[in-house]
Amino acid sequence: MMNYKTGEILALVSTPTFNSNDFTLKMTTDKWNRLVNDQSQPLFNRYKQTWAPGSSIKPVIGAIAMTTGDLDPNENFGRSGTKWQKDEGWGDFYVTTLKEYGDEVNLRNALINSDNIYFAKVALKVGTKEMEKQLKKIGFGESLDLGQSVTKSTYGEDDKITSEGQLANTGYGQAKVLVNPIHMASIYSAFLNEGNMIKPYLIKEEGKQTEYLKREVFSKEAAATIKEDLIQVVEDPNGTGHEAQMKGKMLGGKTGTAEIKDSQDDDTGTEIGWFDCFLDDENNPLLMITMVEDVKERRGSHYILPKVKNVLR
Repeated sequence: MMNYKTGEILALVSTPTFNSNDFTLKMTTDKWNRLVNDQSQPLFNRYKQTWAPGSSIKPVIGAIAMTTGDLDPNENFGRSGTKWQKDEGWGDFYVTTLKEYGDEVNLRNALINSDNIYFAKVALKVGTKEMEKQLKKIGFGESLDLGQSVTKSTYGEDDKITSEGQLANTGYGQAKVLVNPIHMASIYSAFLNEGNMIKPYLIKEEGKQTEYLKREVFSKEAAATIKEDLIQVVEDPNGTGHEAQMKGKMLGGKTGTAEIKDSQDDDTGTEIGWFDCFLDDENNPLLMITMVEDVKERRGSHYILPKVKNVLR
């Protein structure tokens, strides 16, 4: 949880966890062994790691493409069904999405319905070299200076997107994209700060001036468009985040369900669920990044929505 106008981190939570008081006195060998061998990994700090973002990266890809001039948000891409490939050169590789939603396939509707195919096409429009450049521009591959170390966000091995298929999958947060949640909070803050990424900080200081991690990563138009579209993801009855809607509060956000598997045909892998959201409220500017492991068979990212809603009420 972060104040998206100041960058003040209000909460960092990783669960399952442990009682830190156990470390202030002598810990028995049995208790230590139970902690180390616990399959839920209570000693593993999740917010310091990187994770596959799934569809939560789609607003970022949309903002990049608008900023580079490769995307008109009102352009209608037309129907592609639920299975698509660019051409026969892709062989057995296809991009799939969960549902069709009508004939108006533009940026807003693609975000509302979380359309993988649309964002794969957007990534291809941007192109490999420009996508690599823009991801570096928003801090991928860089350390985040917080006073405690967090893992760098990455998009490929050796900072490379090596194929057209990988580029397409990058467009909807699969392939080799890995994002740190605190870094994601800073990226999302750009939608609320005219394209500027706020610099997160942990230590409160009197009179501290607002600092930006990165300036002008997205155009003002792109930031404003994505912000309004994310509000519709929650407000629209068809939106994937509609379950988080709250009376009297304007919430915007994006769900994401990332598949963790060895291949496209693997049906034994697990899933990671995300909901990245903000309150559109100048008096209470909150941005919250939530990730839950093992949401497969638990409604995917929809498992998270009521939990986030309970926090933000």
